[in-house]
Formats: sequence, structure tokens, C-alpha cells
Amino acid sequence: MTHRERFIKTLKREKIGGQVPTFELVFFLTMEAFGKVHPSHRQYSQWNQMSQNERNLHMNEIADIYIDTAKRYDHSAIFVHPNPGDLENTQWLLETIREKTGDEYYIMMHGDPTWSIPDGDSMFEFSSRMYEEPEALNEESERRLDHALEFAQKLNARGHLHDGFTLCSDYCFNTNPFFSPEKFDELIVPYLKRVIDGYREMGYYTIKHTDGNIMPIAKQMASCGPDAFHSLDPQGGVSIPELRKLIGDDITLVGNVNCGLLQTGTDEECRADVMRSLREGMERGYGYIFSTSNCAYTGLPLERYEMMIDLWRQYGNYDLAK
Repeated sequence: MTHRERFIKTLKREKIGGQVPTFELVFFLTMEAFGKVHPSHRQYSQWNQMSQNERNLHMNEIADIYIDTAKRYDHSAIFVHPNPGDLENTQWLLETIREKTGDEYYIMMHGDPTWSIPDGDSMFEFSSRMYEEPEALNEESERRLDHALEFAQKLNARGHLHDGFTLCSDYCFNTNPFFSPEKFDELIVPYLKRVIDGYREMGYYTIKHTDGNIMPIAKQMASCGPDAFHSLDPQGGVSIPELRKLIGDDITLVGNVNCGLLQTGTDEECRADVMRSLREGMERGYGYIFSTSNCAYTGLPLERYEMMIDLWRQYGNYDLAK
């Protein structure tokens, strides 16, 4: 099977045998790994002034960075961050990666119109609006939902160039969700379910991402029908066995390696946490994708990420675990 086939079968909770799929939501360590700036960190203020040849060079290098990352670390999936992110350039990047790799990799991109935790500058205002004018927030949600589905439809009309969307609005702090269960039902659930249903009608899979403690709202998230949850944050108290007890086996689980330990823990602590994640994730023999509990972010030591991958290569195999 190709990486893409293994990834899709895992999203469908089918047994695959062999190596557990892995990927990263973002691998920001491209400067250390390849000597190249990550695509989402590049500034293209003069994009419209570039010659077509200059644009071609940039787009090909962006595609190569994603592909080289997947090849080096045996990722089964590529999460793209189109930059620039308009329709034309998004299509161009997806086409370029497909031309270079065929159907080897599952390709995904962001596409979440739901509200996330507001930044510090707007948190008080947003919190007030949740209780004083929820109808206005839901009107904005309708517009955001329409825009997301319209963008997906336009991409889809040009060819099925990618496989799915990862919905990256964060809902939770490490201690608890930002939204109360009641406000989550009112402001998030209807739009999360509709965007997932809309993408599924177009033939796309969905992975719902949020860091932090999702346990109080996990059932509500699961009711919206995503194919997978990411990132299962242990710093937020998320345990794979406890989450499976709560939501059942109908949703694939992705992640759970403690990013905090990878950055600041000892080698022994990191190894123990990677092995715990593999053991708990692989327990049922299906429905698990290995990754960090966030992403390979700037400041995370590359050698720690590579240690994690080495352990996965050695122990992340369903056949060997029997």
C-alpha cells in the first residue's frame, strides 16, 4: 500500500498491519533539517511583482520542502500551508505536489470556519459577545461557513487534488475548554457539523484539531462526525484510553506524544512518553496515527524529534507488537 492508502484506511478504522502511519500538522524545523525557511514563514509582499519564472522557482521549492520532509521522516500525509493562500496559488501548490509524488501521500489543508479561542486583545470583547449577542456571532459563523465551503467547492471543481481538511480552530486551554458545554453547543457544534458534512459530500476526510483539555467537550465534538481527533494533548490531561472510553471507537485518534517533554524533558522521559503513546495508541490494532501533541514547532530540538521518529520506526509496527 502507498502511504496515502494506509492513512485513509486508518481514518476509516480499518486494520492495516505493519507500520503505524505518522505525520506532523506542521514541521517547522525545515531550516535545521534542510537549510530552508518553512513555507508559512516566508513573506511574499512582492509576489505580484515577481516574474513568472521567479514564482515557479518559489512554488517548486515550497512543494519540495513538504515532500522532502515527508520522505525523510516517513510521513504518510502532507499538511500544506499555501503561501500565498488565494485560490489560484493553493491549486498550483496542490497540483505541483501531486505531479511530483503521484498518489503516494495523503494531502490535507486547513479549513475550519468555527470560532477558536480569541487572542488576548479580543478575549474580553468576544467573551462579552458570547452572552450579550450570540445571534450576531452565529450570523458571522454562517458567513464563515459559506466561505469555507465555497472555497472547497471551487478547489474541488478544478480536480480532486487533495484528500481532506484539518480543522485547526483551538477550543481549549490546558485546564479546560474556553467555551462552556452550553456555549459550545450554541456557537460551535452546528457549524462544525455542517462543515464536516459539507466536506464529506465533496469526498473529503476531516481531522479535527484542538490542543488542550478536550475531555469536557469530547462527546460534543465527536457528535459532529469528524474522521479523526488531533492532537490528544497530554499537557491538557488527555489520555488515549480515557478518551476512547468516552467517545468509542468510531473516530481515529492522532497524536499524544508530549511536546513539552520533547522540548524540556530528559532523554529518558521522552523515550518513556513516546513508548507510552505507541502502546496506548496501538492497543486496538487500528485507528491510530502517531504524532506529537501539537506540531514540530520552532524551538523544539530537531534531535528530539528524530529520536521520536527512530523509536516509532523501531516499535510502531502492529505486526511486531503482537
